[in-house]
Amino acid sequence: MMESKSFWKSGHKPTLFGAFLYFDISFMIWGMLGPLAVVIALDYPMTPLEKANLVALPILGGSILRLVLGFMSDYIGPKRTAQIGMIVTIIPLLLGWLWVESLSQLYVVALLLGVAGASFAAALPLAGQWYPKEHQGLAMGIAGAGNSGTVLATLFANRLATHFGSWEVVFGLAIIPIVIVFILFSIFARNSPNRPEPKKLSQYGSLLKQRDAWVFCAFYCVTFGGFVGLCNYLTIFFNTQYGLSPVRAADITTFCVIAGSFFRPVGGYLADKLGGTRMLTFLYTGACIMLVGVSFIPPLPVVVVMLFLGMMCLGAGNGSVFQLVPQRFGNEIGLMTGIVGAAGGLGGYALPLILGQLYSSYQSYTPGFVILSLIAAASMLLVLVMQSKWRAHWLKGSVTKQADAPSMSS
Repeated sequence: MMESKSFWKSGHKPTLFGAFLYFDISFMIWGMLGPLAVVIALDYPMTPLEKANLVALPILGGSILRLVLGFMSDYIGPKRTAQIGMIVTIIPLLLGWLWVESLSQLYVVALLLGVAGASFAAALPLAGQWYPKEHQGLAMGIAGAGNSGTVLATLFANRLATHFGSWEVVFGLAIIPIVIVFILFSIFARNSPNRPEPKKLSQYGSLLKQRDAWVFCAFYCVTFGGFVGLCNYLTIFFNTQYGLSPVRAADITTFCVIAGSFFRPVGGYLADKLGGTRMLTFLYTGACIMLVGVSFIPPLPVVVVMLFLGMMCLGAGNGSVFQLVPQRFGNEIGLMTGIVGAAGGLGGYALPLILGQLYSSYQSYTPGFVILSLIAAASMLLVLVMQSKWRAHWLKGSVTKQADAPSMSS
């Protein structure tokens, strides 16, 4: 209780709330094509691989642009970067509403929607830079819980498309909430006075020479990539495998997405208490077990429970990874958020393509989910290897000691 009070007395609550709102509405827009793909396919018939590509392109765009927004966050500040990001996001929404007349044009819109996914690289530094090291996990987790915006997309996108008899209208309607959030964000959010000075480009390049940076990229590629990839693909999975209507398939996807979204701050909080590496070991193991279960394609109620638990592990894993990142790379958190976030986006881009390609080849989702479970198992082994190396090096004398030291001190 005392630590909880200490958290709320530290930092800047309006900025934390603003970062959450920005991330939340951006994630809603970024994930719109996931549920809408099933409805869009009625106008533009697509093969399983084309559907997978459509829902994967926004993730690819987000992955690329996160590097750009991460760089901008360091140089012009995360608040101004976020404001620019929201303004640019309106462009693909207008195009999707008024311009699209072919599948190839829709692919262009899908790629441009990546700017909304790149919000990660501005929202997390904006919030995290206000909080001390001992509260980084919870602060980044609360801001990062904005990925719950995916819930809004899966819950309302297909309903609105059905109600208005047009999926294009959904793009136009999405402009309203992002304008509202832009106004609120501009009023309440502030850059931290403790924001690190911008680094030279040569210093940015030196980050990628460090093994730990690549390890964090690998971790997040699986946790965030698995989460966002499943968010965007599960509506297609439920529609194809279980024959559910677009609205019902999206509703069940919403249930699974909730687990990943709202357990992100829980993962950050528990990582503060138990250590990020310890949490990741447990969470990767849980995700592996659930994905193996899904590969057997059990009855719908069973597969929903397994996906709920699997997404819960991946969502909490996102929070756990970002409990470690700002402690290891505290002075480069803006760029590292962009780099690690980009890696997560690449994982999210690959997941729908894996499931779509293997379904096209074998007419079954079993091979795809088996491969995903093996990737989770390999990640768990990597955590165990790196944990011992980190304890022997940077965990010993750095600020990260407090996060993973309980087992050592005991």
